[in-house]
Order: sequence, then C-alpha cells, then structure tokens
Amino acid sequence: MSAFKSDFLNVLSSRGFIHQISEPEALDARAATSTIGAYIGFDCTAPSLHVGSLVQIMMLHWLQQTGHRPIALMGGGTTRVGDPSGKDESRKILTDADIDRNLNGIRAVFSKFLTFGEAGGAIMANNADWLNSINYIDFLRDIGRHFSVNRMLSFDSVKLRLERQQELSFLEFNYMILQAYDFLELHKRTGCILQMGGSDQWGNIVNGIELGRRARNAQLFALTSSLITTSSGAKMGKTAAGAVWLDAEMVSPYDYWQYWRNTEDSDVVRFLKLFTKLPLDEIDRLAALKGQELNEAKKLLATEATALLHGRAAATEAAETARRTFEEGALSESLPTVEIALTELEHGLSGLAAFVKAGLAASNGEARRAIKGGGLKVNDAVVTDEKMVLTARDLSPEGVIKLSLGRKRHVLLRPV
Repeated sequence: MSAFKSDFLNVLSSRGFIHQISEPEALDARAATSTIGAYIGFDCTAPSLHVGSLVQIMMLHWLQQTGHRPIALMGGGTTRVGDPSGKDESRKILTDADIDRNLNGIRAVFSKFLTFGEAGGAIMANNADWLNSINYIDFLRDIGRHFSVNRMLSFDSVKLRLERQQELSFLEFNYMILQAYDFLELHKRTGCILQMGGSDQWGNIVNGIELGRRARNAQLFALTSSLITTSSGAKMGKTAAGAVWLDAEMVSPYDYWQYWRNTEDSDVVRFLKLFTKLPLDEIDRLAALKGQELNEAKKLLATEATALLHGRAAATEAAETARRTFEEGALSESLPTVEIALTELEHGLSGLAAFVKAGLAASNGEARRAIKGGGLKVNDAVVTDEKMVLTARDLSPEGVIKLSLGRKRHVLLRPV
C-alpha cells in the first residue's frame, strides 16, 4: 500500500511508474493540498512518437486524472541541438522544416490521452517559443553563470561519451543547460513545479531544479520512471520489423494490437498497470491466471492499450480480425494492406521483395533467414524457395495475396 497522501503519487506508485523523486514528502504535500503543474519534454526527432514514450504520456494522463495540470512540451528548439543522454554518437541535425513536420505529427498523439482547451486543461507548449530568440551573450550572463562545468562533466550523459572517447560536440554539451532553462521558463509562464521523465533524465532535471532555486528562489521537483524493457531485456517499442509507432499511418491499429498481444508472460501484469486504465483489483484478478488462461489477459491488454490510442472501435475491430484470422483461419479484409502496382505482378514480383514491401522483413537477407526457419507463408502455404516469384495467379478470389510472418503477423498485398 502506498504511503503517499496525494492521489497523484498514490496512483503512480501503485501502478509502478515511480523510480525516483526529489523531496517526495514536500511534493506529496503540495499535490495533496493544491493543483500542481507538471511537464515532460518530447523532442521532435521523428514524425511520430513510439511505444517507448508511452510511460511518459501515461504519467501526464494520470496527473490530469487526479486533478492536476499536465504540460506536454514539444522540443521545437532543443531538437535543433540533440540530447546526448543514452546516446553513443551525435544525432543527425534536422532542418527546421523537418522539425516542424515532425512536431505536427507528434502533437496529434496527445489529444488521445489528455484533455486540452478547458479552463485548467492540459497545455501544449513549444520551447522554440523562447529558445529560438535567445540572445547568446545575455543567456551566458544570466543563465550560464549558474552552471559548473565540473559538475556538468560528472553527469553520465557526458562522462560515458568521454570515457569511451566518443565525440561530444559543444552543441550537445549545452543541451542540459537548455533543458534546465525550459523548466525555469515554464515555471515563470505557468507556475509549473514538477518535471517528469525517464530515469536517464535525472541529472538534466536536477539541473533545472538548481537553476530555479538560484534564479528565482523557487522550490521545484523531479520525478522519474524506470526505463522500460521487456523481461527478456528488449528495449520497449522495438521489434524485428522496427519501431512500434503511435501513428496509425505508420503502424496500423491491428499491428499495434498484435504488438501487445505478443507480450511475454512475465510482463503482462506490469504492462496492464502501466499501459491501460484497468482498475488494480481487476489486474490483480488477471494476475492469478496461468498457462493458456493468460492469453485472455494478453488479449485484454492488447484491446485496452489499442483503445486508448486508436479508439474503442478500432481496438474491437483489431481483436475481431485477430480472432477470425487465428481461430477460424479466415481471410479478413481488416488485415493491414499494402498496395502494389499490378504491373509488378504481371512482370513477376520476387517473394523476398514482397515481404520487404509488406514490412514483414527489413531486408532480403532477413527474409531469406526467415524462409530457412520456415517462418514465411504466402496464402497460408509455407515458403521453401527463396527464389519464388509472385504473379497474378497468386491472387485470392478477393483479389489479394496474404503474406505471413510466423503465426501472428499478416499483411495483404493488393494490386492497384
């Protein structure tokens, strides 16, 4: 049972989000007696966030559900620099047009988890609004004087790169100062007192707390979550086919449902707490399931997680598609579909290339290895010849070709 007095920290603690808190008693007291503002920053390095960001998004969700004000900070400014935390090499520098395009794609995700627009509702901010117009000399004088280079060199994000003799640019070295300044600026603009993030952000967040204390005599707080990996040690949100994106155009609701359905047995209860809104007593009941019964808990995890992101109708359709595909062996039009030119089939499409086009293999070499392991099927027939060619004769009566990787991943090729 959680010892916290505030609903906010009680929920985060009981559902397994909390790794570390600065001054937990003081933060708990503030959250129990007043409405607090808290933020998490998201850099715009890709056109969508992926499942690896879901823990942070869910923390903002529960913050709002317990009566507080979440702030989703878009890193329109800091993305131009690049966060060195957990990185072995410098990020690719993106153009402003790339950043703006990515930012627009990322924004859409948050409306599924947070309520904006109402009095006291969630805020979406962009640090480009204050970072892009900074006067360098003024910034060094007013903000830079509060930072010790000796201390900055002690942070893991810097120290590990230097110990490995990997280049750390001056640009990246400044990232932690900019992140600290974000905290100070959001405190000035919104009264925000808490920054949350993954455990790899602890040093950067503490820098912001120190800056707030020195520049404004403000009491600010940090709260981090553990970096989530699966029980087998795999990084959250990554599969053999690539990242599990939160944009339906990049990963279909069906594939998203399948990702959660394939959760390892030992992760099911933990993921139900982190990635669904199911009550804890219901999760405790599901935790008692063993063997084949545990598959029902996995299906519930998949449906509830998909409903949060893509809506209840899409989740129900994905679950039904999976049921018909696996339990009845039916060809469902709801399976992910990739369009190809009819001329490709008329000329003969390499089977290896088809699986790559469908996103079931990252390369021809990966497809060859899957064939050797008996893992690829065309229209439910195991592929044994890596030189096979698909033609119009392979089309089903519905006018599609069904490609499968293992028992649980299927894509329809539809000529146009």
